[in-house]
Amino acid sequence: ARLEEHPRITVVRTEISAVPADQPAVVATGPLTSPSLAAWLQELFGEEYFSFFDAVAPIVTRESLDFTRIFAASRYDRGEAEYLNCPMNEEEYTRFWENLTAAEVHQSHLGEEDRRYFEGCMPVEVLAARGKDTLRFGPLKPVGLIDPATGRRPYAVVQLRPENREKTLYNMVGFQTNLRWGEQRRVFRLIPGLAEAEFVRYGVMHRNSFINTPQLLTASLQWKGGWPLFFAGQLIGVEGYVESIAAGLVAGKNIVRFLEGKAPLVFPRETAVGALFHHLISTEIRHFQPMSINFGLFPPLDVKIKDKLRKNRALAERALNTLENYLRKEGQITE
Repeated sequence: ARLEEHPRITVVRTEISAVPADQPAVVATGPLTSPSLAAWLQELFGEEYFSFFDAVAPIVTRESLDFTRIFAASRYDRGEAEYLNCPMNEEEYTRFWENLTAAEVHQSHLGEEDRRYFEGCMPVEVLAARGKDTLRFGPLKPVGLIDPATGRRPYAVVQLRPENREKTLYNMVGFQTNLRWGEQRRVFRLIPGLAEAEFVRYGVMHRNSFINTPQLLTASLQWKGGWPLFFAGQLIGVEGYVESIAAGLVAGKNIVRFLEGKAPLVFPRETAVGALFHHLISTEIRHFQPMSINFGLFPPLDVKIKDKLRKNRALAERALNTLENYLRKEGQITE
Protein backbone atom coordinates (compact mmCIF):
# COMPACT_ATOMS: atom_id res chain seq x y z
CA ALA A 1 0.00 0.00 0.00
CA ARG A 2 2.83 2.43 0.81
CA LEU A 3 4.37 1.77 -2.61
CA GLU A 4 1.08 2.49 -4.36
CA GLU A 5 0.75 5.79 -2.47
CA HIS A 6 4.27 6.95 -3.37
CA PRO A 7 4.07 9.92 -5.81
CA ARG A 8 6.99 8.67 -7.91
CA ILE A 9 5.93 5.02 -8.15
CA THR A 10 3.26 3.64 -10.47
CA VAL A 11 2.20 0.05 -9.80
CA VAL A 12 0.90 -1.76 -12.89
CA ARG A 13 -0.51 -5.26 -12.33
CA THR A 14 -0.40 -6.97 -15.70
CA GLU A 15 1.69 -9.63 -17.38
CA ILE A 16 4.79 -8.41 -19.19
CA SER A 17 5.72 -10.74 -22.03
CA ALA A 18 8.62 -8.64 -23.38
CA VAL A 19 10.52 -5.42 -22.72
CA PRO A 20 10.27 -2.98 -25.65
CA ALA A 21 13.53 -2.61 -27.56
CA ASP A 22 15.73 0.25 -26.33
CA GLN A 23 13.55 0.72 -23.22
CA PRO A 24 15.77 0.99 -20.11
CA ALA A 25 14.48 -1.46 -17.51
CA VAL A 26 15.35 -3.65 -14.56
CA VAL A 27 14.13 -7.23 -15.04
CA ALA A 28 13.63 -9.06 -11.73
CA THR A 29 10.98 -11.66 -12.42
CA GLY A 30 12.12 -14.23 -9.88
CA PRO A 31 12.50 -18.01 -9.96
CA LEU A 32 9.09 -18.68 -11.55
CA THR A 33 9.27 -16.31 -14.51
CA SER A 34 6.13 -16.57 -16.64
CA PRO A 35 6.31 -18.78 -19.76
CA SER A 36 5.81 -15.86 -22.15
CA LEU A 37 8.58 -13.71 -20.65
CA ALA A 38 10.84 -16.75 -20.34
CA ALA A 39 10.33 -17.42 -24.05
CA TRP A 40 11.25 -13.81 -24.82
CA LEU A 41 14.42 -14.06 -22.71
CA GLN A 42 15.38 -17.28 -24.48
CA GLU A 43 14.90 -15.59 -27.83
CA LEU A 44 16.93 -12.59 -26.69
CA PHE A 45 19.83 -14.52 -25.18
CA GLY A 46 19.67 -17.96 -26.78
CA GLU A 47 18.15 -21.06 -25.19
CA GLU A 48 21.48 -22.26 -23.82
CA TYR A 49 21.77 -19.18 -21.59
CA PHE A 50 18.39 -19.47 -19.83
CA SER A 51 17.67 -22.25 -17.35
CA PHE A 52 14.36 -23.46 -15.93
CA PHE A 53 15.78 -25.80 -13.29
CA ASP A 54 18.46 -26.11 -10.64
CA ALA A 55 20.26 -29.43 -10.49
CA VAL A 56 23.28 -28.57 -8.42
CA ALA A 57 25.79 -30.48 -6.33
CA PRO A 58 27.02 -29.46 -2.86
CA ILE A 59 29.94 -27.07 -2.49
CA VAL A 60 32.54 -27.38 0.28
CA THR A 61 35.34 -25.11 1.46
CA ARG A 62 38.92 -26.06 0.68
CA GLU A 63 40.13 -25.25 4.19
CA SER A 64 37.73 -27.81 5.71
CA LEU A 65 39.15 -30.72 3.67
CA ASP A 66 41.55 -33.34 5.04
CA PHE A 67 44.40 -33.38 2.55
CA THR A 68 45.98 -36.42 4.18
CA ARG A 69 43.16 -38.39 2.49
CA ILE A 70 42.94 -36.44 -0.79
CA PHE A 71 45.21 -36.14 -3.83
CA ALA A 72 45.19 -33.70 -6.73
CA ALA A 73 45.19 -35.17 -10.25
CA SER A 74 43.39 -35.20 -13.57
CA ARG A 75 42.53 -38.51 -15.21
CA TYR A 76 45.50 -40.07 -17.01
CA ASP A 77 47.56 -37.05 -15.80
CA ARG A 78 46.20 -34.96 -18.67
CA GLY A 79 46.67 -31.21 -18.26
CA GLU A 80 46.83 -29.51 -14.88
CA ALA A 81 45.76 -31.35 -11.73
CA GLU A 82 42.59 -29.29 -11.38
CA TYR A 83 40.56 -31.93 -9.57
CA LEU A 84 40.87 -33.05 -5.97
CA ASN A 85 40.26 -36.78 -5.62
CA CYS A 86 38.83 -38.59 -2.60
CA PRO A 87 39.78 -42.28 -3.02
CA MET A 88 37.70 -45.08 -1.49
CA ASN A 89 38.56 -48.68 -0.82
CA GLU A 90 35.85 -51.33 -1.10
CA GLU A 91 34.89 -51.15 2.57
CA GLU A 92 34.60 -47.34 2.52
CA TYR A 93 32.58 -47.41 -0.68
CA THR A 94 30.18 -50.06 0.67
CA ARG A 95 29.58 -48.07 3.85
CA PHE A 96 28.96 -44.90 1.83
CA TRP A 97 26.60 -46.66 -0.60
CA GLU A 98 24.58 -48.27 2.19
CA ASN A 99 24.10 -44.94 3.96
CA LEU A 100 23.31 -43.10 0.72
CA THR A 101 20.61 -45.53 -0.37
CA ALA A 102 18.99 -45.43 3.10
CA ALA A 103 19.10 -41.63 3.48
CA GLU A 104 15.96 -39.49 3.72
CA VAL A 105 15.04 -37.42 0.66
CA HIS A 106 12.89 -34.34 0.08
CA GLN A 107 9.49 -35.14 -1.39
CA SER A 108 9.57 -34.07 -5.04
CA HIS A 109 6.93 -31.66 -6.33
CA LEU A 110 8.10 -31.91 -9.93
CA GLY A 111 5.62 -32.86 -12.62
CA GLU A 112 6.19 -35.68 -15.10
CA GLU A 113 7.61 -33.30 -17.72
CA ASP A 114 10.06 -31.90 -15.17
CA ARG A 115 11.20 -35.40 -14.15
CA ARG A 116 11.99 -36.22 -17.78
CA TYR A 117 14.16 -33.11 -17.91
CA PHE A 118 16.16 -34.34 -14.92
CA GLU A 119 16.85 -37.76 -16.48
CA GLY A 120 20.05 -36.26 -17.90
CA CYS A 121 21.29 -35.24 -14.42
CA MET A 122 19.99 -38.00 -12.20
CA PRO A 123 20.19 -37.51 -8.40
CA VAL A 124 23.14 -39.39 -6.96
CA GLU A 125 20.87 -41.33 -4.58
CA VAL A 126 18.70 -42.51 -7.51
CA LEU A 127 21.78 -43.74 -9.36
CA ALA A 128 22.92 -45.55 -6.20
CA ALA A 129 19.53 -47.26 -5.85
CA ARG A 130 19.94 -48.82 -9.31
CA GLY A 131 22.69 -51.08 -8.05
CA LYS A 132 25.72 -51.15 -5.82
CA ASP A 133 28.18 -50.68 -8.68
CA THR A 134 26.24 -48.03 -10.64
CA LEU A 135 28.07 -45.11 -9.01
CA ARG A 136 31.42 -46.89 -9.28
CA PHE A 137 30.98 -47.13 -13.04
CA GLY A 138 29.43 -43.67 -13.23
CA PRO A 139 30.40 -40.43 -11.45
CA LEU A 140 32.66 -42.27 -8.96
CA LYS A 141 34.58 -44.24 -11.58
CA PRO A 142 38.31 -44.47 -10.72
CA VAL A 143 39.67 -45.01 -14.24
CA GLY A 144 42.78 -43.03 -15.13
CA LEU A 145 43.59 -42.23 -11.49
CA ILE A 146 46.32 -43.66 -9.26
CA ASP A 147 46.26 -43.03 -5.51
CA PRO A 148 49.81 -41.91 -4.61
CA ALA A 149 49.32 -43.29 -1.08
CA THR A 150 48.91 -46.86 -2.37
CA GLY A 151 50.32 -46.74 -5.89
CA ARG A 152 47.13 -48.41 -7.13
CA ARG A 153 43.85 -47.42 -8.74
CA PRO A 154 41.22 -46.81 -6.02
CA TYR A 155 38.05 -48.87 -5.79
CA ALA A 156 36.04 -45.66 -6.32
CA VAL A 157 36.80 -41.92 -6.38
CA VAL A 158 34.78 -38.82 -5.53
CA GLN A 159 36.09 -35.85 -7.50
CA LEU A 160 35.98 -32.22 -6.37
CA ARG A 161 36.14 -29.46 -9.00
CA PRO A 162 37.17 -25.85 -8.23
CA GLU A 163 34.08 -23.65 -7.98
CA ASN A 164 35.93 -20.33 -8.17
CA ARG A 165 39.20 -19.05 -9.56
CA GLU A 166 40.75 -18.71 -6.12
CA LYS A 167 40.05 -22.41 -5.47
CA THR A 168 38.65 -21.71 -2.02
CA LEU A 169 35.43 -23.58 -2.88
CA TYR A 170 35.00 -27.03 -4.45
CA ASN A 171 32.01 -28.65 -6.15
CA MET A 172 31.26 -32.36 -5.58
CA VAL A 173 31.19 -33.60 -9.17
CA GLY A 174 28.07 -35.59 -10.07
CA PHE A 175 26.45 -35.16 -6.65
CA GLN A 176 23.22 -33.35 -7.60
CA THR A 177 20.75 -34.63 -5.04
CA ASN A 178 17.34 -34.47 -3.40
CA LEU A 179 18.62 -35.59 0.01
CA ARG A 180 17.57 -33.52 2.99
CA TRP A 181 20.32 -31.13 4.04
CA GLY A 182 21.05 -32.89 7.32
CA GLU A 183 21.35 -36.18 5.44
CA GLN A 184 23.72 -34.63 2.90
CA ARG A 185 25.96 -33.47 5.72
CA ARG A 186 25.85 -36.87 7.45
CA VAL A 187 26.28 -39.10 4.38
CA PHE A 188 28.76 -37.03 2.38
CA ARG A 189 31.05 -36.67 5.40
CA LEU A 190 31.58 -40.43 5.14
CA ILE A 191 33.66 -39.74 2.02
CA PRO A 192 37.41 -39.90 2.82
CA GLY A 193 38.76 -36.37 3.26
CA LEU A 194 35.32 -34.86 3.91
CA ALA A 195 34.84 -35.89 7.55
CA GLU A 196 34.89 -32.24 8.68
CA ALA A 197 33.68 -30.71 5.42
CA GLU A 198 32.00 -27.30 5.63
CA PHE A 199 29.10 -27.09 3.17
CA VAL A 200 28.50 -23.57 1.87
CA ARG A 201 25.77 -24.84 -0.47
CA TYR A 202 23.81 -28.07 -0.33
CA GLY A 203 22.66 -29.93 -3.42
CA VAL A 204 19.19 -29.07 -4.72
CA MET A 205 16.96 -30.02 -7.64
CA HIS A 206 13.97 -27.75 -8.22
CA ARG A 207 12.31 -25.33 -10.60
CA ASN A 208 14.24 -22.07 -10.80
CA SER A 209 14.42 -19.67 -13.73
CA PHE A 210 17.83 -17.99 -14.06
CA ILE A 211 20.08 -16.59 -16.77
CA ASN A 212 23.75 -17.38 -17.43
CA THR A 213 25.15 -14.33 -15.69
CA PRO A 214 28.88 -14.78 -16.54
CA GLN A 215 27.98 -14.89 -20.23
CA LEU A 216 25.38 -12.13 -20.23
CA LEU A 217 25.98 -9.50 -17.54
CA THR A 218 28.65 -7.04 -16.45
CA ALA A 219 29.61 -6.48 -12.81
CA SER A 220 27.07 -3.63 -12.72
CA LEU A 221 24.30 -6.17 -13.57
CA GLN A 222 23.78 -4.61 -17.01
CA TRP A 223 23.25 -6.80 -20.05
CA LYS A 224 26.28 -6.87 -22.36
CA GLY A 225 23.95 -6.71 -25.36
CA GLY A 226 22.17 -4.03 -27.30
CA TRP A 227 20.35 -1.77 -24.83
CA PRO A 228 20.30 -0.78 -21.13
CA LEU A 229 18.65 -3.81 -19.58
CA PHE A 230 19.62 -4.52 -15.99
CA PHE A 231 18.81 -7.74 -14.15
CA ALA A 232 18.35 -8.49 -10.46
CA GLY A 233 17.06 -10.99 -7.92
CA GLN A 234 17.10 -14.76 -8.28
CA LEU A 235 16.94 -14.38 -12.06
CA ILE A 236 20.68 -13.56 -12.07
CA GLY A 237 21.56 -16.63 -10.01
CA VAL A 238 21.66 -15.32 -6.46
CA GLU A 239 20.03 -17.39 -3.72
CA GLY A 240 18.35 -15.91 -0.67
CA TYR A 241 16.16 -12.93 0.20
CA VAL A 242 19.02 -10.67 1.32
CA GLU A 243 21.05 -11.47 -1.79
CA SER A 244 18.05 -10.75 -4.03
CA ILE A 245 17.37 -7.43 -2.27
CA ALA A 246 21.03 -6.45 -2.61
CA ALA A 247 20.97 -7.24 -6.34
CA GLY A 248 17.82 -5.15 -6.76
CA LEU A 249 19.38 -2.23 -4.93
CA VAL A 250 22.53 -2.33 -7.06
CA ALA A 251 20.61 -2.74 -10.34
CA GLY A 252 18.26 0.09 -9.37
CA LYS A 253 21.09 2.47 -8.52
CA ASN A 254 23.01 1.57 -11.65
CA ILE A 255 20.15 2.10 -14.08
CA VAL A 256 19.69 5.58 -12.58
CA ARG A 257 23.41 6.26 -12.93
CA PHE A 258 23.25 5.05 -16.53
CA LEU A 259 20.43 7.47 -17.31
CA GLU A 260 22.39 10.28 -15.62
CA GLY A 261 25.49 9.49 -17.66
CA LYS A 262 27.49 8.37 -14.60
CA ALA A 263 29.79 5.37 -14.21
CA PRO A 264 28.12 2.36 -12.56
CA LEU A 265 28.70 1.21 -9.01
CA VAL A 266 30.93 -1.88 -9.02
CA PHE A 267 31.52 -2.95 -5.45
CA PRO A 268 34.99 -4.11 -4.32
CA ARG A 269 35.48 -7.85 -3.97
CA GLU A 270 36.29 -7.44 -0.28
CA THR A 271 32.62 -6.52 0.34
CA ALA A 272 29.83 -9.10 0.50
CA VAL A 273 28.03 -7.67 -2.53
CA GLY A 274 31.25 -7.40 -4.50
CA ALA A 275 32.38 -10.93 -3.61
CA LEU A 276 29.05 -12.43 -4.65
CA PHE A 277 28.74 -10.49 -7.91
CA HIS A 278 32.38 -11.19 -8.81
CA HIS A 279 31.65 -14.90 -8.39
CA LEU A 280 28.55 -14.65 -10.57
CA ILE A 281 30.31 -12.93 -13.46
CA SER A 282 33.60 -14.86 -13.30
CA THR A 283 32.38 -18.46 -12.91
CA GLU A 284 32.98 -20.78 -15.86
CA ILE A 285 30.04 -20.29 -18.22
CA ARG A 286 29.41 -24.00 -18.70
CA HIS A 287 29.40 -24.68 -14.94
CA PHE A 288 27.34 -21.67 -13.81
CA GLN A 289 24.83 -22.37 -11.03
CA PRO A 290 23.11 -20.12 -8.45
CA MET A 291 25.00 -19.12 -5.31
CA SER A 292 24.36 -17.38 -1.99
CA ILE A 293 26.86 -15.26 -0.11
CA ASN A 294 29.38 -17.16 2.00
CA PHE A 295 32.81 -16.48 3.45
CA GLY A 296 34.42 -18.75 0.88
CA LEU A 297 33.74 -16.13 -1.82
CA PHE A 298 35.82 -13.41 -0.14
CA PRO A 299 39.47 -12.83 -1.13
CA PRO A 300 41.87 -14.26 1.47
CA LEU A 301 43.10 -12.06 4.30
CA ASP A 302 46.67 -10.78 4.22
CA VAL A 303 47.31 -12.56 7.53
CA LYS A 304 46.45 -16.25 7.98
CA ILE A 305 44.04 -16.84 10.90
CA LYS A 306 43.42 -20.48 11.85
CA ASP A 307 40.47 -19.93 14.19
CA LYS A 308 37.37 -19.95 11.98
CA LEU A 309 35.31 -17.52 14.08
CA ARG A 310 38.14 -14.98 14.35
CA LYS A 311 38.84 -15.31 10.64
CA ASN A 312 35.21 -14.69 9.69
CA ARG A 313 35.04 -11.69 12.00
CA ALA A 314 38.16 -10.27 10.36
CA LEU A 315 36.62 -10.80 6.91
CA ALA A 316 33.43 -9.05 8.07
CA GLU A 317 35.32 -6.10 9.56
CA ARG A 318 37.36 -5.71 6.37
CA ALA A 319 34.16 -5.86 4.31
CA LEU A 320 32.45 -3.15 6.37
CA ASN A 321 35.48 -0.86 6.27
CA THR A 322 35.93 -1.37 2.54
CA LEU A 323 32.23 -0.76 1.90
CA GLU A 324 32.20 2.49 3.88
CA ASN A 325 35.31 3.79 2.10
CA TYR A 326 33.89 2.87 -1.30
CA LEU A 327 30.51 4.48 -0.64
CA ARG A 328 32.19 7.68 0.57
CA LYS A 329 34.38 7.77 -2.52
CA GLU A 330 31.31 7.37 -4.75
CA GLY A 331 29.34 10.05 -2.90
CA GLN A 332 26.83 7.58 -1.50
CA ILE A 333 27.63 8.71 2.07
CA THR A 334 27.69 12.46 2.56
CA GLU A 335 27.73 13.10 6.32
